[in-house]
Amino acid sequence: MYLLNYIYFLIITLLGLKFLTMKRGVMVNPLNREQKMVMDGPEMFWVLTFSTGLLALSAPGALDLMAIRLMVLEVFCIVGLFICKRSPQWSPAIVLYLLYIVWLVIGLSYSPAPGYGFRVILKYLYPLLIMLFASATVRDKEVFLKAGLGARLVAVISIPVLIIPMLNWVLFPGVFWYGTASAIHYITMCVFSLALFYYTDEKRKNLLLCVLFMLPCILWVFRTSIMGTTLALMTFFFFKYKLKSLPVIFVVLVLFVVAVLAIPSVREKMFFDDSDKSITQLNAGEISMDDINSNGRFAMWEWSLDKFFHNKELTGTGTGNLQETFYALRHPFGSIRICHNDYVQILCDNGLIGIVLFGSSFFALIFHCFIVFQNRRYNTAIHICAIIAGSSAAGTLLTMYTDNVINYTMATLSYPCGFYGMMLGLIVGYKQK
Repeated sequence: MYLLNYIYFLIITLLGLKFLTMKRGVMVNPLNREQKMVMDGPEMFWVLTFSTGLLALSAPGALDLMAIRLMVLEVFCIVGLFICKRSPQWSPAIVLYLLYIVWLVIGLSYSPAPGYGFRVILKYLYPLLIMLFASATVRDKEVFLKAGLGARLVAVISIPVLIIPMLNWVLFPGVFWYGTASAIHYITMCVFSLALFYYTDEKRKNLLLCVLFMLPCILWVFRTSIMGTTLALMTFFFFKYKLKSLPVIFVVLVLFVVAVLAIPSVREKMFFDDSDKSITQLNAGEISMDDINSNGRFAMWEWSLDKFFHNKELTGTGTGNLQETFYALRHPFGSIRICHNDYVQILCDNGLIGIVLFGSSFFALIFHCFIVFQNRRYNTAIHICAIIAGSSAAGTLLTMYTDNVINYTMATLSYPCGFYGMMLGLIVGYKQK
């Protein structure tokens, strides 16, 4: 059955190449399904690429199809930047992120595992190319909506496939990213639906979809995506209501605590001994970090930092070094192949310089989105992109603390970056008009 993924890969790749090189094409207008809209090749390619990021198309064997798909998309984005007649837009966030990529490349020069370092760079490079390509391609709200709605449709289809074993294992094996990556992807789709709830007439549909994208992380008991969704929603309401949002943020935080302590499956996974964990104990300060079941994460992080970060705090030990160590199982944690913390990996590989560049780039992105959202002279489409990019970026950044989110970059980090790039492009389109 995995053979079908090679066929899907060829179809999407050839279709992407066709779209990228064509002068113009026609798609259904997302604002009026009875109308058609004319788009140029880069716009068609962007809609296809953004809509299909949740498709992993994995296949077991020596040929890493997911890595090939990532490299092909990066090559297409680079070529597309030359084909597109519009210029990519730069911002402090993108410049800082570019400097981070440059520092990763410098990290290859002193890395004992340059092969793995190259793979790490490819994963971090994709969000940068997505931002630049989106900022060069998107100028109209119809293109933004077409891409966003396409991505959401694929995400909706993925939910029953991933939840029902028969569909996932027999009919669609490896087509979608597995549960961990998909649940993080749903964070962006959740706030996208919430934004459309506020700014479009389809209130009921978008609110139901917003709730739908919250459910998988709870059903699968994925603590990482539960925390990420919570922070994304809190950031969303802060963007919209500023200080007036504090009561709403408090309610969201309370709901998170209730979910952790009141849902048996979540409480059981969260704590070593869940039998006596309650809100009363939390108020009394009787629950500490020692009670949290990290599944060995805390020990892995401590071991990794002691071995690869301490005494090399500024530069780390080289891009890809920690990943190679875990892949080769040269550690005392059994068959675990990832350290489940992107920030620990950055510190171990590229030191404080790396973590400062990466962190400052995304803090600049969120701050820029907040400033744009508060600027009332911009149109609704720009405001929607800004609030989605800023809030989903915050949620995704939190998930990087307890998982290696960058390993699924096509479905995770690239989506806040994609909405940010579309925001930059829409601002240019607004000024031109």
